[in-house]
Amino acid sequence: MKPKVFVTRQIPESGLKMIEECYEVEVWDRYTPPPREVLLEKVREVDALVTLLTDKIDREVLDSAPRLRIIAQYAVGYDNIDVEYATAKGVYVTNTPGVLTDATADLTWALLLAAARRIVEADKFVRSGEYWRTGTGWHPLMMLGYHVTGKTLGIIGMGRIGQAVARRAKGFGMRILYYQRHRLPEELERELGAQYVDLETLLRESDFVTIHVPLTRETYHMIGERELKMMKRTAVLVNTARGAVVDTQALVKALKEGWIAAAGLDVFEQEPLPPDHPLTKLDNVVLAPHIGSATYETRAAMAELVARNLIAFYKGEVPPTLVNKEVVRIRPPGFR
Repeated sequence: MKPKVFVTRQIPESGLKMIEECYEVEVWDRYTPPPREVLLEKVREVDALVTLLTDKIDREVLDSAPRLRIIAQYAVGYDNIDVEYATAKGVYVTNTPGVLTDATADLTWALLLAAARRIVEADKFVRSGEYWRTGTGWHPLMMLGYHVTGKTLGIIGMGRIGQAVARRAKGFGMRILYYQRHRLPEELERELGAQYVDLETLLRESDFVTIHVPLTRETYHMIGERELKMMKRTAVLVNTARGAVVDTQALVKALKEGWIAAAGLDVFEQEPLPPDHPLTKLDNVVLAPHIGSATYETRAAMAELVARNLIAFYKGEVPPTLVNKEVVRIRPPGFR
């Protein structure tokens, strides 16, 4: 008899077909996440879970799942899962790193360029008829933005995605600064053309600041009022990491009062973002609905990596992208 897995959202078919080779699969087929009471009911009878960032897998859920042995997260981040408690209970947790690096780096650059050159604002200017009402096709002071080529880019978090962003920056001839807890090997710094600095230096000297760190106790609101006031008034902030890394109230104030020039955001402290949120009223911010990995190729690759993790575990093998590696000492992989 196959072990049961509950998949909390529809994922690309290529991954589901792989999972069905080893598991009895149930998929939550609605667009919205399963309600809390549904999740608590489903976990009572499953051996595995496929989760998204919107699924809160806390102690209550884990204590309600006597048969649960593996949680395969369909994301790189896993701050929605109490990994420490899962480990204590012998539950494996996996994620999907690597496969979404390029898609997220591409979107970072899309937001950076759109914010710098006021692309969304300009599109609205044309569609609303305001361009027509000006009576002029071109004006020296129309929709002025900020130059990108040759400027300084500050990267907070130089993991896979941060490095991919840096590689793209070289094509714009940019000076690249980076900050994270641990410095990269000098050889990699030379390859990327990146200089290691402290956070204050990065914020003060960068024309563009982009965030690529996980959400942890240490990174929660790491960019707040103090940090935003350090930035240039002409600077652009881009966040494709986690919304709560930036203090939203401070950012709204910074954008309104001109502490910084603009922002490009793919993530928010509250998702989905309400239509009446203060950010939606500002012209100097570009907003995207958490689409960093939203390409056909990447979302399929994420589903297939979820499947490979589940299949490896089913075969009694350590999953390829196991998050809590210490769990192996508590319980061997597999359902036997």
